[in-house]
Order: sequence, then C-alpha cells, then structure tokens
Amino acid sequence: MRRLLIAAAVVLVFVLMLAADLASRGLAWRMMESLTGEEAPVAQVRGMVEWLGNFTRPPLKSEPLVPIADVDARPYGVNTFLEQEAEEAKRARQVEMIAEAGFGWIRQEFAWEDIEIHARGDFEDRRNDRDGDGDIDADDVISAWDKYDQIVDLAEANGLRLQVRLSNPPSWAHADPAIGEKAPPDDIQDFVNYAVTVAERYKGRIQHYQVWNEPNIYPEWGEQAVDPVAYTDMLCRTYEALKAVDPDIVVISAALAPTINLTDRNLSDYVFLQRMYDAGAGDCFDVMSTQGYGFFSGPSDRRMRPTTLTFSHHLYLRDIMVANGDAHKPIWLAEAAWNAQPEDPALVTSQYGNFGIVSEADAARYMPQAYARAQQEWPWLGVINYWFFKQADDSRRNQSWYYFRMLEPDFTPLPVYDAMRDYIASAPSILYPGVHQAEHWAIERAPGVSMVTSDAAEFGAYVSAQALSFTAHGTDVLVRLLDAESPTITLDGQPLELTSDANNGAYLIHVPLSFVASDHALSIEGAQGGAVAIDSVMVLDQSGQHLLPLLAGIVIGLVVLAHAVIAGLWARRTRVKERSRAH
Repeated sequence: MRRLLIAAAVVLVFVLMLAADLASRGLAWRMMESLTGEEAPVAQVRGMVEWLGNFTRPPLKSEPLVPIADVDARPYGVNTFLEQEAEEAKRARQVEMIAEAGFGWIRQEFAWEDIEIHARGDFEDRRNDRDGDGDIDADDVISAWDKYDQIVDLAEANGLRLQVRLSNPPSWAHADPAIGEKAPPDDIQDFVNYAVTVAERYKGRIQHYQVWNEPNIYPEWGEQAVDPVAYTDMLCRTYEALKAVDPDIVVISAALAPTINLTDRNLSDYVFLQRMYDAGAGDCFDVMSTQGYGFFSGPSDRRMRPTTLTFSHHLYLRDIMVANGDAHKPIWLAEAAWNAQPEDPALVTSQYGNFGIVSEADAARYMPQAYARAQQEWPWLGVINYWFFKQADDSRRNQSWYYFRMLEPDFTPLPVYDAMRDYIASAPSILYPGVHQAEHWAIERAPGVSMVTSDAAEFGAYVSAQALSFTAHGTDVLVRLLDAESPTITLDGQPLELTSDANNGAYLIHVPLSFVASDHALSIEGAQGGAVAIDSVMVLDQSGQHLLPLLAGIVIGLVVLAHAVIAGLWARRTRVKERSRAH
C-alpha cells in the first residue's frame, strides 16, 4: 500500500509539473509544439499520442539525397487574381507590392474562358458596352489578349517569374451545360490547342505552365466523377504539345487537393496520383504539384497519419513519387496558407471552418515558419505559392477561402504581408542537407557564369564560373565537379588541401565541416584563375553517426560504473554479514 501511495504521489507531482510547464510554455510545451504543431495544452497531449503512432507505421521513403531538378529558383511565390482587376493601375499596384515584399513568383491563371471567349479560334472580347452607347458594336471590341499581355509585361518589369495555370474552359467547349462549367472540354484537343496558343504567344517569356487545377475533387472536374485516367490523357497530350513549342517549357501537373475522401466526386490525392502513374503520367510532367495548407495545426506538425491533413501532407505524395521512379522530380506547392476567418458562422456561410481557423497573428507567424521548415528539411520541395494576394472586391467575404487573403481589396496589408516581407528580407541563404544543383538560388556565382551542356551532368548541364560561394548547414559537403583540375576550396576563411576522386564521369571532393551540423562558409575558385566546372553540392548531416559511438561509449561507461558500484556494495554487504557471523 505504501509503495502504491508513493507511486501515485510521484505521478501526481509529474502531472502538476507538466501542467505548469504547458501553462507557461516551457521546455515541454516547446518540445510538444515542435512535434505536433499544436499550441493548446490539451491538443498537445492528444497530438503527442498521435505522433507516437508514427512509429507503428512503415517509414515513408523520401530519398532526400537524390539530385532534384527545378528547385534552383528562390521559393517565394504568391497566387494572384490579376485578371479580375478591371483597372490596369490596380494590376500594376498589385505586382509592384508583390515585388516589394520580395516574392519572386506569381502563380496566375490565364483563364481559357477569358481568352478564347466566344468560339474556337476567336480571341476577341465582345462582352462589354465600352463606349456606353447601349449597343455592343465594333467600337466595343478589344483583343482578349490585352489584359494578359499587360500581366506578362508587369511581371517582367518587376523581376517576377510567372507560373501560368491553364484551366476554366469557355461555355462553347461543352455541348451540354449540365456537365458543369469547370468540366474538361468535350474535345480535349480544344484544350491542347488553347495551351499551345498561349505558349506560342509568350514563347521565351513564360517557361512554367500548370495543366488544370485540383482534378481529384468536386467541382474542378465538373458534374461528373473524377477520372485520373482522363486527366492523365489531358496532361500527356498537353505536355507533348507544349514541349513541341519550346523544349525548355516546364510542365507542372495539376495541383492535387488534399482530401481523405474515397468517393467518385472527391478522391484521395494519394489514390488519384497512383492511378495517374498507372496510366502513364510519369512521362508527362516535370514538376509535381499539390496544395500546402496547414488546416488545424502549425507548420511544425510531424504527425504522419494518412487520415490527418497537415502541412506535412505532401510527404505521402513524395513517397508515391519515389515508389514510381520519380525521386528526381520536385514538388511545388501551388497554394499554401492558414485560414484567418472570423470565428462566426453567421459571417462565413460557405465551408465554415473547413480549412481550420487561426488568428491573423497566427497566420502571419506560421507562413514564414513553413518556408523555413521546407528549406531545412525537404530538399525536393521547390516553390511555395501563398494563397492568395488579394481579391478585386469583398463580394466573397461570406466564403471561408476569402480569408486567406494577404491584402484587403482596398490594398490594406494584413499581418501576413508584413511578416512575409520581413522574413524574405532577412531569411539566410543556406544549403541544408540534400543535393543542390550549382545553379541553386542560395549559391553565389562570380560574374561571367555560364551553363554548359554535358551528358555527364546530373541534369544535362553544369555551371562554369570562376568562383562560387555558399553557406552550408551540415557536417560534410561533397562537391561534384566535371573537371579533373581540383579547384581551391576555402572553409570558414581557411584554404583546404583536398583531392578529388573519379566517380561516374565526374570528380567528387569531400569537405569535412564539423562533428555536429552547423553553418559553414565555403568558397570554390578555379585553379590558376580559370573556371571551375561544378555540377552539384551535396550537404550531409551525419551528426547521428558521429554522436552514436560517443553516446554508446557513455552508456557502456555508465553500465560499467554501475556494475562496479553494485559489485562494491555487494562485496561490502557480504563482508558485513561475515563479520556478523564471526561475532
């Protein structure tokens, strides 16, 4: 009974100490938040139980040390609705504010219904009485391209790159309106022709095109069952046609919507993606796309439950890509954000709470943390596009998705805009563990840099430059060269004497950094003032391998010490007993 009371007292003391720590956001609170993304104590405790469930399931295969294409550009993007702004000046102001915040990408729909409006091959806009005479006549006709030409011009003038979303068919593409306005066209070739027309018009100016949006959920595939095989057919035909226009075009698959449903209208993105692969989609896209919403927890949530939607959700898609031989392709997040909608169903009448509800302050805090985690942990993850910049007006304020906005319709910035502007301005340019191509945005290159085509390069071309420099966070770096001439490498200001080893037509230089992962500055200069031919940089974190023998030694030492103490006490006890018998 006494032992039971002591045990109960110990448990009570532990619970009280834990409760005090969680209430004061102490060490235990921070540890739980880093694993579950939860901040409320009760949710943290529940989240920890769910996190422990990770160890009951097979680990996901992400292959973090496989070279990845198309992750060279800075990852900061934002979704825009520029086509909805009637005034050119407002479009210009949006783009200027996006550039001022430090974003490098705009994801913008070039709506098919807004370009080829009235009939096949018709690119005039005859929808508005522009001169106000009561009739729509020749004086009211304009080119449907005008608006989109301005968008492209604005992006270029402000140093922004475009991801063009190709979707939303015009009404003439459906013989039966009952199929739904977002359904694919009756003749897929009409869509392919529209995609080609856009690509030909902006050849050399736009390189990235996304084929459709969220085909695995309603109503994005219309009033019919979703169909991964039919979508794959659309994707493959469009891919081939776009590459014929320009082989350098990067084709992005439609963003798959995160859902756990298994119905014919809303199909799990895991199932949909695998069925796409089964239909041959692996040969038909350069970049895999999905959504990156945080829903009900913060960006640090590491609970990998197939039936729970978190910011880590894309890891399951990465596992499917690896299983289907696409480990070398990146994932881009088409949309990512936290929903700061009012906690009042009377104000939000559509999909209230479906995206989770956070405060504007939390939404602003979470987004920079999401970018930071992606860069530190997921080398295969490329551009992340915030959803979204602004709406032209507040007519959709009764819908929950409206509250992802970064600006009010009158251009008043919300906290997330300021948070992202400050983060982008101060975020360090660091190479974290993974394989990074030499053209990676975090690598500085001396003037005169050029890309050189070579079959020996991991993706067909390498960087030739007199010097490169970067900061790596890890324990080791492997520099992959395509020239036997060893360059001069400086680590934290100190020159190193290193040799290269031949490896599959390339040469690898191993640079040991430190015992445990930390930041180190490296510079690489060509021998005798010449150029260095560098293909990629692999950053390794072998802290665990380094620490494991040390920890094992400490454990063995403690066991030996404990054994010696116990043996000494036992010997002493034996001597005391023997003396007692002697007396």
